[in-house]
Amino acid sequence: MASAIDPGAEATDQPGGFVVVVDPGDRIHFLDWGGAGEPGVVLIHGLAGSGLAWTPVARRLVARRRVVAMDLRGHGLSDAPTDTGAYDLDVLASDVVAVAEGSGALDDEISGESVRADEAAAVIVAGHGFGAIVAAAAATRLGSRCSRLVLIDGGLADVASATGQDVDEFLRTLDEPPEVMRSMAAYLGDRRSWDPATWDADQEEAARAAVVETPAGRLVLATRPHALEACVRTMFEYRPEDVLPNVKAPIVAVRRRTPGDDDATGIAGDVPAGVRVVDVSAPGHNLLRYRPDEVTAAILAR
Repeated sequence: MASAIDPGAEATDQPGGFVVVVDPGDRIHFLDWGGAGEPGVVLIHGLAGSGLAWTPVARRLVARRRVVAMDLRGHGLSDAPTDTGAYDLDVLASDVVAVAEGSGALDDEISGESVRADEAAAVIVAGHGFGAIVAAAAATRLGSRCSRLVLIDGGLADVASATGQDVDEFLRTLDEPPEVMRSMAAYLGDRRSWDPATWDADQEEAARAAVVETPAGRLVLATRPHALEACVRTMFEYRPEDVLPNVKAPIVAVRRRTPGDDDATGIAGDVPAGVRVVDVSAPGHNLLRYRPDEVTAAILAR
């Protein structure tokens, strides 16, 4: 069961932060962008990120949709339980449903009357990278209450087969070079250099939220190490052929492509039947930053 502070529905320049509480008392944080329009949208970030990563897309969506962006457990301002199984895919998916319901993005009441089963309210679920895997699992849990599943550069592949790596090898690819983590200035400079044209105050806020500054001035990832490892293990256990066929909603996948490179991400995966694919050219995996217009269009598509 989930409970939440009522965040209200008015759109603001900056989102409010709220939590839902899920059994056995874990708090899952989400950013409420407000907005209006059905279906509502729940946005799920990728590994070592937070809901702030979705800011460029949320700013575009909020004029037409009710929008919330959650922090996965172990990330951002959500709790990071150490229990065995706390980061299993079904648990992460249930967190998404709790945020959808607790935030009001999935509105099961219209004009004060409960919606009948045959008139069930619905929500769009969109995820980036690892968040796409969580979004797919959440869509299966929601059933007819999900009106569209949007996979952003993730969710189509068996990661182990696609990368040829094991969990430990993949975790090492997430390590930041010491020179990048030596100071906040070095870290922000590195992030800006990825694509200066898309760097702005929103990107800096999201970047700062991804790290913690130690008293010595060096940085460490804000995502708790045990949570990051557990999420990567869950990602490696994901089999799209076991999950995506059970999604009742239409599925749209936005993939990064680079001219001359058939699979720039290395984990794009094959496209299951019935999935509509949008290929975009981008300098990196973070399509939320590099191609927010295309991501927004995929979420709003009918």
